[in-house]
Amino acid sequence: MNLAIVFTLAFFARYFAVGNISPNSTVMFKPNKTLVFGVLLSLVLVSGLRANIGDTGAYKHIYIINNFTWEYVRTQKDIGFGIIQMILKKYTNDPQILLFATALLTNALIIFVFYKYSRFIELSIYVYITNGFFLTSMNGIRQCLAAAIIFAATKYLMNGSWKRYMLVVLIASTIHQTALVLMPIYFIVRRRAWTKVAFIFIILAIIIVIGFSQFSELLFAAIKDTQYGGYKDFAEGGANVIRVAVEGAPLFIAFLGREKLRSIFPNSDYIVNMALLGLIFMIISTQNWIFARFAIYFSLYQFILISWIVKLFKAKFQRLIYFAILILYLAYHYFDSVITMNIIYKSDYINSFFQ
Repeated sequence: MNLAIVFTLAFFARYFAVGNISPNSTVMFKPNKTLVFGVLLSLVLVSGLRANIGDTGAYKHIYIINNFTWEYVRTQKDIGFGIIQMILKKYTNDPQILLFATALLTNALIIFVFYKYSRFIELSIYVYITNGFFLTSMNGIRQCLAAAIIFAATKYLMNGSWKRYMLVVLIASTIHQTALVLMPIYFIVRRRAWTKVAFIFIILAIIIVIGFSQFSELLFAAIKDTQYGGYKDFAEGGANVIRVAVEGAPLFIAFLGREKLRSIFPNSDYIVNMALLGLIFMIISTQNWIFARFAIYFSLYQFILISWIVKLFKAKFQRLIYFAILILYLAYHYFDSVITMNIIYKSDYINSFFQ
């Protein structure tokens, strides 16, 4: 129901778009704000009113049992998230407010960027759900919030405002420290896409997969004394190769139509580079799922990219490609959420409303 609601609202938000007169924008039309707000409302209600999914129970338990004083918050590894909980707990002990607040912040920031940079905003939002990121945001609450904060700084990535970008990364790192990886990444992706460097990274990723046992020993030896040293014993297996194919397909099309993409979306190189790094982390994660957590910071850029690849095809094929994206991602969503993970969404609030 959520998928149908948000796609329909987003589609008509673009249908009833108004002309975009901003000289710095690559999108000629701005979607209808009221309908985009409806999209956000649906996403926030579904995410914020949940009773389960992944680590939701653990977050609720921590919120209930702890007294979030300044002394307690300062002892935590992610002080920013502690401050959020401290502020919320001044008003209520109900952990549902934490889920609702993080759902609002995360989804509002993501939809804001889609609104600014997506060619077909409904495709970006559709794939945001069917790719599984929306579901992931209900599990990895802190990391997805940190990723959304950095994603909101896409403007600074595109215009080269590195000081402002670094400031946003530092803020995000108080929510989840892995966000600091985006500091050196900024200088890596601020270049033309599909250069020799990009292919070197892909080859390195394949080499790492082939020699993963040796690579993992070196990596975990280097981080053994950090808060991530415990990941050495992480035993959830590797990412599905189908997942890798899903990450790689839009990039393959973007590579084939790279010159046209640059002409219709001048800043696309940075988006492509970020999405490519997400693919590289996903390739490595076939050996250990923990590396897919780093891909969280890059997958959001793929959703922008997907909204532009339709325009890379000849006009007579664009409608076919548009519907192919809808069908194939829906099939993947069913495979991933129903067949593979058997996700069953629960909400005491929504259930009581329909009873």
